[in-house]
Amino acid sequence: MSEREVVERTEAPRSTDGLRADLRDLGVTPGETALVHSSLSAIGWVAGGVPTVVDALLGAVTEDGTIAVPTHSTQLSDPTDWENPPVPDDWIETIRAEGAPYRPELTPTRGMGAIPECLRDYPGARRSRHPTTSFAAWGADAEAVTADHAYDSPMGEDSPLARLYERDALIVRVGVDANTSLHLAEYRADYGGDPETNGGPVLVDGEREWVEFTEPESRDDFREIEAAFEAEHGSEVWRGRVGDAEATVCRMRPLVDFAAEWMEANR
Repeated sequence: MSEREVVERTEAPRSTDGLRADLRDLGVTPGETALVHSSLSAIGWVAGGVPTVVDALLGAVTEDGTIAVPTHSTQLSDPTDWENPPVPDDWIETIRAEGAPYRPELTPTRGMGAIPECLRDYPGARRSRHPTTSFAAWGADAEAVTADHAYDSPMGEDSPLARLYERDALIVRVGVDANTSLHLAEYRADYGGDPETNGGPVLVDGEREWVEFTEPESRDDFREIEAAFEAEHGSEVWRGRVGDAEATVCRMRPLVDFAAEWMEANR
């Protein structure tokens, strides 16, 4: 969506104070821990651009709380199965051997949107060390959430998702359907499937190395799981708006627990 189109469908510029108030109305309050998925354009035209939205998120939870966002860098993943875009087979070894290594302070996100890309650079923000599936966080528990992200646990028990689960984080979705927390349920559920091998380049003692890891087979049923959860636990899903964007909020623990059971029963 072009900026002109965003301006034309926005009644008035969105501000930090207004967006923070919208978030507070949804339950994103001081001291909370929140995993945020978001679309800048869905919010409407924002005075000052993306830092205004990030300021609103941080202001909603204050320094006593924590905001986390996915900052994945799939451009560093194993190119063997790339589809968007696919690359010629004879490029694969060159990409694996020569692609720049992951550096938390430098490597850009891919496909995550403007808000995570902005938040990862904020003063006080921390970013985990995983080459393809990192998370960034700001606030009281930022270091604890992002530390010790194991290469072989992209979104499993040794990942920021598990640390957020321990804190019963809010899952906050602003104008998007994405929900990375359900990947944690895939690690916990026993539903068969073939583990998927992936990898990425990292720096080890200053030297570039390619690390490999396995992930559970993921399936395209997250929206079905969420609909089933809301049908049984509708009072635990809060809906509202952040600017012009439709927003939903729920707790991470009950959703992940429900999803793991659903996957075992239905996959």
